[in-house]
Amino acid sequence: MKSKEIKILLAAPRGFCAGVERAIEIVKKSIDKYGAPVYVRHEIVHNKYVVDGLKKMGAIFVEELHEIKDKSRPVIFSAHGVPKKIPLEAENFKMEYVDATCPLVSKVHRETENLNKNGVQVLLIGHKNHPEVIGTMGQIPEGEIDLIENINDVNNYQNKSQKKLAFVTQTTLSVDDTKEIILALKKKFPEIKEPKKEDICYATTNRQAAVKNIAKKCDMFFVIGSRNSSNSIRLVEVARKSGCSNSRLIHSDSPLPLDEIEKHNAIGISSGASAPEILVDNFVNNLKKQFTVVIEEVEIVKENIIFKIPGKLN
Repeated sequence: MKSKEIKILLAAPRGFCAGVERAIEIVKKSIDKYGAPVYVRHEIVHNKYVVDGLKKMGAIFVEELHEIKDKSRPVIFSAHGVPKKIPLEAENFKMEYVDATCPLVSKVHRETENLNKNGVQVLLIGHKNHPEVIGTMGQIPEGEIDLIENINDVNNYQNKSQKKLAFVTQTTLSVDDTKEIILALKKKFPEIKEPKKEDICYATTNRQAAVKNIAKKCDMFFVIGSRNSSNSIRLVEVARKSGCSNSRLIHSDSPLPLDEIEKHNAIGISSGASAPEILVDNFVNNLKKQFTVVIEEVEIVKENIIFKIPGKLN
């Protein structure tokens, strides 16, 4: 089996983005400062490997603050952001909290608030029930922001408020799909206001472009990431649409499809923004045990963005 040669095209950039690195560092520094346990509301980032590692260090993950038995311990809000009521709830419980919301998600929160203050009806392009969407919709009163998931929603949308309209977007959407939705919105509502700078973040855009760049050269494409990771799922979709129909997500429980891989000559690999590079290394090393592997990393842009940690943790 080892004699079979397989070419691996590694998409770059891939893996951790600045917001994810910051959020993980916030949990680690909080444990250093306050000792264990430190509570985290929702998975800090959507990756089982990362969450399990932080649990071993002393982080306890909960979905809601009332689940925390010892309210004297600090709580961290996840990178996806939280509705406005959550910090207020923490204050009512007299809990210390650290906000690990990605700064690029916070930017969307502020945009949404400012539009609302100016009497504008906000449309949020995003995926229902995703934590980031719940957080953004929770920045302003219910009924003053509406969710648009697809073009069908655009076609069915009625501006019952009669107010001016503006849209914002989730940061981890498909760049191409979102463009189509925005075009449909502008066609239906020519006066709709758009963000000064697009809301889909640099990391999502770069990772999708890197996948698009190599997918057509691949017989199979693997995205390392968790099943609940929006940006990882989008990367699989991008690979399929860009010329590699045999594209799939590889999560922590995924078996390695060796029999299928053996039938092919070139495979592509990327990873979601919440997946650590060690998972890519492990995947490649498992392939090396079975095949003769030739690796080519195809980098389309260098990333050097770093987000600061909250001052109180330094």
